Amino acid sequence: MTTKAIEVRQADKFFGKFGKRTQVLHGVELDISEGEAFGFVGANGAGKSTSIKIIMDIIRADAGSASIFGIDSRDPRARLGMSYVPENPYLYDYLTPYELLRMGVMQHQLNVPDIKKHCYDWLERFGIAQAAKKRIRNLSKGMTQRTALAHALACQPRLLILDEPLSGLDPVGRREVVEILLDYRRGGGTLFFTSHVLYDVERIADRFALIDKGRIEACKTASDLFRSSRGLFDIYIEANEPLEGYQHEAGQRWSRQVRLEDLPDLLQQIQAAGHSVLSITPRLTLEKLFLNQQGAEQVA
Repeated sequence: MTTKAIEVRQADKFFGKFGKRTQVLHGVELDISEGEAFGFVGANGAGKSTSIKIIMDIIRADAGSASIFGIDSRDPRARLGMSYVPENPYLYDYLTPYELLRMGVMQHQLNVPDIKKHCYDWLERFGIAQAAKKRIRNLSKGMTQRTALAHALACQPRLLILDEPLSGLDPVGRREVVEILLDYRRGGGTLFFTSHVLYDVERIADRFALIDKGRIEACKTASDLFRSSRGLFDIYIEANEPLEGYQHEAGQRWSRQVRLEDLPDLLQQIQAAGHSVLSITPRLTLEKLFLNQQGAEQVA
């Protein structure tokens, strides 16, 4: 039987007091298996961070329960061997990145042959080794975010919980962090994360859940999205002239819907006409599902 890294059962949460209480979570249920990468998506204020804080026992649910590897999340032992990076991490800014990582490794009592090399290897991997001896207060937002992530992974967690890990990173930094998280996943680590970068959620996550106004509205895999697309794809091309059967998007960008079985012939036609293919995506992507849930788009 697969071990459940995280279980949340019928979690309710209210904020406020007296007669002005507002319910922000409504019977939230989550199951994340050990070794799984799980994406948690939703609009601002949907309940993502509140759910994570309940799992971390930063706040308590008003009803329901949460557990980590079978231990009630209210028990401090549940958080042994795990790392957590909030959306806006607060780091001891008088420390250097190296000092922060060294402190984390020592607190986790990791048995590493050379603690300095271990820390510098992670700083190097996140591209901040050159700032290893600078005070964190003097780092940019992106470098501070990299430091927080390096600290979390240097502790070799069994479970890694990240709330908007790509926040504050430039495109290069985002790509590098995504690759590191993919490596962590391939190494058997359990990853539970939120992100507004939905393309990266599709790329990293084995499964994802969509939360809206405190309720879980969908829980799917990438394969579920593909099946929901009914074999339909959106193809985007670049062409200098109007094309029959295509919809004009902007500039020299055109699009059309195509079935999987018709895709090879269409690609040959595009190549023969000297046009360029920009992208081919399933008709239903996580972004479209999210927008549809928000009422901003109707998915065919």
